[in-house]
Parts: sequence; structure tokens; C-alpha cells
Amino acid sequence: MTNPYETLGVAKNASADEIKKAYRKLARQYHPDRNPGDKAAEDRFKEVQTAYDLLSDTEKRKQYDRFGANGRPGFGGANFNFGGDFDLGDLGDIFGGLFGGARGGRARQERRGVRGDDLEATVNLSFEDSLEGIETKIPVEVDAPCRECGGSGAQPGTAPIICPECNGRGVKAESQGLFALSQPCPRCRGNGTVIEKPCPKCHGTGSERRTKRYTVRIPAGVKDGTRIRLKGKGEPGANGGPAGDLHVVTRVAESPLYERRGADLVVNVPVTYAEAALGAKVDVPTPEGPVSLKVPAGSEDGKLLRIRGRGAPKLGGSGRGDVLARVRISVPKKLTKREREAIEELQKVERGNPRERLFS
Repeated sequence: MTNPYETLGVAKNASADEIKKAYRKLARQYHPDRNPGDKAAEDRFKEVQTAYDLLSDTEKRKQYDRFGANGRPGFGGANFNFGGDFDLGDLGDIFGGLFGGARGGRARQERRGVRGDDLEATVNLSFEDSLEGIETKIPVEVDAPCRECGGSGAQPGTAPIICPECNGRGVKAESQGLFALSQPCPRCRGNGTVIEKPCPKCHGTGSERRTKRYTVRIPAGVKDGTRIRLKGKGEPGANGGPAGDLHVVTRVAESPLYERRGADLVVNVPVTYAEAALGAKVDVPTPEGPVSLKVPAGSEDGKLLRIRGRGAPKLGGSGRGDVLARVRISVPKKLTKREREAIEELQKVERGNPRERLFS
């Protein structure tokens, strides 16, 4: 084993931070993902990793400083070892922060079940459908097993074989002096199997893009942007892992009649000056049909009158919102002779100046 201090380029009395800093610099420089196919860089990377593993462990470092690389004192003495081979395990855990998940980290992950990705789809609804709720079918593109090879990735009539280099383990252990360094098998990339004759349709991936149609129930009362989750309808998982979810997002068209405020619906209700001044009963539209509403005498333009329980359904089946009727005083653009005379008579008897407070 080479001198770990020389390997990392640090002094024997270097601090833990200095050792870590030197290690990170060299690991980035020689990492296999940055030097594909470079055997010298790969060997150098292994030396750097082995040296850091020894020097980053306080006890192992003390033992090395005292007994040397062979586990024996420089002046002779009793045998000493570090407890046999040491398996560094998942390199992805070590280098995840440096490289965003290195090849070593995939060796074991790829053999474990991995959850599929979530998908998102939109469904366009009319305002009326959003209030009533509908059942519809949504097309979604997902990865599915290749119909040519059945998902094996191998040419029909053939099958993947156990990797002859790692015997199906997916990793290879190489002795590095005191340690055994485990790495993903370069032949099978950690899968444990290799495909000698890839499927011509999916090129060995075992999957193809396919459109599936899912039936989704849109509940009454959804708003624009409501998200509905269909569990297990996303991308399929890998190596037996669960499928992801499908998130359906509603896009609701605006209503020409109603303004939505949560579960409440606001509707403009035109009334004449006489109706607003004297009071009147008027019909107001609601999603369930017209309702007769009393407009109080003296109602001003913009006044909101509430009709309880006639608004949009509340999600979860907890009743409905309200309809808010907004009074809008309608002024005729053209007057008949009699209307003009009546209004002129009214003008003569009107009391007060409605603009007086503007100048007080």
C-alpha cells in the first residue's frame, strides 16, 4: 500500500479539514465519471479513496501512524491488522454531494425497487361541468413494457444472461492493500445481467412510449387548478418498485354569468331606479334555477344580497356556497316622453345634494 499522506499530498500532521479538502479535490479530478475509459485515472481514484478512508478514521489513522501499512511496528513486534477486508459499499453515498449520484451509488439502487415518476395531465372543463362534476377519459403517455420483447430488452427468442464478469452480483471487489474496494461491475453497470442481443424495437431498454387512457371522476365543485391524484397511474417503477401517481389538473372556463369566490358565486342583477328606490322582488339566476329575491327599498348600486346554499358545491360533500346578487342600477339610454316628464317631476321634489360631502 502506498503512503496515504503522499497519495493525498498532505503532511503527516495535517488536520482533518486539510485531509478532507485534499481528498475532495483529487476525487473530483480522477473520478471515473469524469474520465471514462481512463484506466490510469480509475486506479488513481481508487488509491485516493483508500487513503482517505484510512486517514479520515481517527483510530485507523493512529494505528497506521504507529504500525505502518503492514500492520507491524517498524522496529518489529506483534502482528496487528485492521480487521480484514473492508468493503466501502455504496460509493453513491460517498460522492452523491460531489457528483449528484455517481456510478457506484447506482449499483445497489438499481437492484432495489425504485418508485416510478409522477405524471401530470390537464382536463378542460366548462363552468357548468365544474359545478356538476363529470366522468371523463384522459390520454396519458407512459413507459410500458415493450410489446416486441415483453419488457426483457432482449431480442425475441433470446434472454438476458447472468453477467460473466461479476457472476450476477452487480459489483466487483478489488483488493487495495488493506481494503477491498467495491465498484459497480463495468460490464453490466450494476444490473447483474447483460443483454447480448438487444431488442430491435426498444434497443434493449425493455420499454416503449405508449398512450394509455384513464377514466377519472371529476367531483362537483372543482375550481380552476384543482389537482386530483390517481394513485399508481404514473410511470411504472423499476425492478419491482411501485408506480408513480398521476396528477390531473382541472382547467375551468370562465362563466359569462358568474364570478367565483371560493364556493360562492357572484352575479350582477340589473334593477331599475324605481325598483332600487322603492324596493321590489326580482328573479335571480342560480345553478339550480331562478330564485325570487327581495331588493330592499333604497338599495344602492353595488349592494350584495345573499342567497344561501345556492352556490357551487363544496369539495368533500359539505354543502354548497351562496349566490351573491350584486345590485346594478340600470339607467335607460333613451326615454319616452312620459318617462322624461315623470323624472323631471321627481327632480323638482328631490331633497339634498348627493355630492355635498365631496366638498365638506
